[in-house]
Amino acid sequence: MYADRVSSSHRRDFLKQTVSNAVFFAGPRKELGDASREWRHYGGDAGASRYSPCDRIRPSNVKNLKVAWVHRTQDASERPATAIECTPIVVDGVMYLTTARVRVQALDAATGRLLWTFDPAAGGGGARRSPGVNRGVCYWEDNGDKRIFATYRDQLWSLDAKTGKPVESFGQRGMVDLKKDFDHDMTNLTFKHTSPVVVYRDLVITGGGGGEGPYPEAPGHIRGYDARTGKRRWIFHTVPRPGEFGHDTWSGDSWSYTGGTNCWAGMSVDQQRGLVFAGIGSPSFDFWGGNRVGDNLFGNCVLALDALTGQRKWHFQIVHHDIWDYDLPAQPALISIRKGGRVVDAVVQVTKQGFVFFFDRDTGNPLFPVEERPIAPSPMEGEVLSKTQPFPVKPPPLCRQGFRSEWITDLSPEAHAFVKAQVDGLAKGPLYTAPPYSGGLIHPGFRGGALWGGCCFDPKRNLVFVSSDETTNIIAFDEPKPGMNVRFGLKTREQLLDAEGYPGIKPPWGYLTAIDADKGDFRWRIVNGEFPELTRRGIKKTGSNSHGGSICTAGGLVFMAGTFDKKIRAFESDTGRVLWEYELPAGGFATPCTYEAAGKQFLVIAAGGGKNGSKANDEFIAFSL
Repeated sequence: MYADRVSSSHRRDFLKQTVSNAVFFAGPRKELGDASREWRHYGGDAGASRYSPCDRIRPSNVKNLKVAWVHRTQDASERPATAIECTPIVVDGVMYLTTARVRVQALDAATGRLLWTFDPAAGGGGARRSPGVNRGVCYWEDNGDKRIFATYRDQLWSLDAKTGKPVESFGQRGMVDLKKDFDHDMTNLTFKHTSPVVVYRDLVITGGGGGEGPYPEAPGHIRGYDARTGKRRWIFHTVPRPGEFGHDTWSGDSWSYTGGTNCWAGMSVDQQRGLVFAGIGSPSFDFWGGNRVGDNLFGNCVLALDALTGQRKWHFQIVHHDIWDYDLPAQPALISIRKGGRVVDAVVQVTKQGFVFFFDRDTGNPLFPVEERPIAPSPMEGEVLSKTQPFPVKPPPLCRQGFRSEWITDLSPEAHAFVKAQVDGLAKGPLYTAPPYSGGLIHPGFRGGALWGGCCFDPKRNLVFVSSDETTNIIAFDEPKPGMNVRFGLKTREQLLDAEGYPGIKPPWGYLTAIDADKGDFRWRIVNGEFPELTRRGIKKTGSNSHGGSICTAGGLVFMAGTFDKKIRAFESDTGRVLWEYELPAGGFATPCTYEAAGKQFLVIAAGGGKNGSKANDEFIAFSL
């Protein structure tokens, strides 16, 4: 469904947040520098451009990067395996982060010295629950009141930024239960909030929600809370209720029991327009929607809301009636691009399908043409697909789409035969081919395409940088088990792999791509990552799937880790050439940050490992010249 136009322009935010010149702790730098040269938001800035004006590290000297300090969080575990997906933020010389078991810590950003730790599970039943993953925290400040907002599964905590102690006046002694004030019966339903919240004026805005089914799940309603008291101010129903816009895209009473439709990957904020942007996930159950016939707004939508009221300004649905688990996997990036000889405030949304959509920020209209193209119907009983799906004409897809038999791996004759034996019995076809009961292939799979690392944007070069994967998934069905509210359950939900565990599709398996924001063309595209054991066998440039994203700097560099060779790399922004790489002690399955402190530029990555059977670790590693 195409975007609705915005009404009259939103009033500007006249509130100027002040930055104290006081030093919080003994240890951090004695003089505060340019706030823009810190990393004050999960996405670098409120709009998630993941760009830094820092330029001390440049192509000419990046080879001299060395480890400056290492911080160990002391809470990694192998069983269950933990991982760290956190991108730290840096404010007034202090770094704030979440650990392997989702504790919140503050460090001196110049030295890595630990300043305080807060454990949301201490002293309560939460200690017995798996913490899952967490991607970081949010900073808020007003008239000397400085707070860190952090989520732990279904809890929102407000912490004093100086001490790490809960703010007693917020919610219940510092915590808001996100399962409450939800406008939905949450009995026996789970809720989690894995990405940082966002703030606008005196509001803290939350996403999160339930799982993917086929059991009953919570929806992903978005809410605005008073940043001081924790009282709910507004709610936006991502599954519209009777009388609300979009309710007619749900058949019968399906709106009342459908979950999912959550913003799990984080939001971004236009502080001047007073708008909050969210990329919404698919409705549950992810792979069969016969009990929710219709386009299912606001599932799979880029959504622009009035940050003060939660009222919808515009939306654009990227997948109608999703049955492929094609959640919108990353924050919408708010960037100002040069297009057609003028500057355009844009919203960029990457997708698991490998698409990159560009929208006008005020109207939601696509900046490059988008075509509604027909797709084949589903063979599954009761399933009613949309007759068409949106395809952007530009930029080109970041990865192969659909699955062809000629794409079966050629890593070795044995690998080819092993994968062919699996593929021959499975349905395959172009993008948006619906898998049948007996099983089918989805490519890109639910691991992307592009994922929660999103994109980064260099305003000087007018380039958008995106990492992408080539993974294929097998989906097959069986009869539902007791407690499922769907006609079919899942028999198989796994990645297509050869006998050695490598992807079942021909390499390359991972890319980093630079997109010209004016033309919509690729400026350059390089294979990203490798498998050292394959390189030793003479099989080079395979690329690697990745967990995490890239950042870029005014120094002319793109930094990224996330690949399974455990390396963090610096790429030349103009060419994609690798200028520096460092092998981490464990996989850096996160997005890095960069900032200045004590007269130096630092680059920090979480080396937490723990993905796909890899070693779990607990280190944040800082590099400087």
